[in-house]
Amino acid sequence: MELRDLKVLITGGSRGIGKATALAFANKGCDVAVNYLHSAAKAKEVVKEIENIGRRAIAVKADVSILQECERMVEQVIEAFGRIDVLVNNAGVFPKHFKITEITEEEWDWILSINLKGAFNVTKLVVPGMVKRRLGRIISVASIAGKSGGTVGVAYAASKAGLIGFTRALARELAPYGITVNAVAPGPVDTDFLTPEFKTKAAKLSPQGRIARPEEIAHAIIFLAENDHITGEVININGGRYVD
Repeated sequence: MELRDLKVLITGGSRGIGKATALAFANKGCDVAVNYLHSAAKAKEVVKEIENIGRRAIAVKADVSILQECERMVEQVIEAFGRIDVLVNNAGVFPKHFKITEITEEEWDWILSINLKGAFNVTKLVVPGMVKRRLGRIISVASIAGKSGGTVGVAYAASKAGLIGFTRALARELAPYGITVNAVAPGPVDTDFLTPEFKTKAAKLSPQGRIARPEEIAHAIIFLAENDHITGEVININGGRYVD
């Protein structure tokens, strides 16, 4: 699919993988809505960078775990751009505790509400327009932890495994309408999501001796957006650390 002039919504788009993906779509000629929750200044910086590329962009605040806020966000994007052709479910949070004996019910709910319910909320709202136009791309940022269990605890692994299941089931549901649904499953990525200590440890576990750059994840997302026939897939991006 030719991406030029498509309208893209990226949740958690103000930094890291989200920012890299927003700029990648802009460089392909897309208009981009950058969702954020706390990072207003960073979201505005991304908007400015996209405008400097020559494309339209808006920053939209919303907590993806709250359906009403997602409704307002989607309305704002459609008001600005007329439609949403591509959704990238990137918003996510990282646990404070890894062990089941340490994680609280509140933290468990928080992780699942952002990482999994958030994708459900926004996807549910954009699908009707995509079905009507018989065109759409839904791409979610899962994780190696959703496949292997990972090393960052049960809540994070469960949320990302759920996102993978969500992707595969939805792909079959929406395939008749010209909508593809895929995910990427990165290993550790060089963003402020991770501490310097975690990055160093993760790099030593990689066969390539390093962790991924955000742009490498963005490139895979662009690939999935451009392809018309790949759906229900989860692409590993982890330098060979996990292979299935």
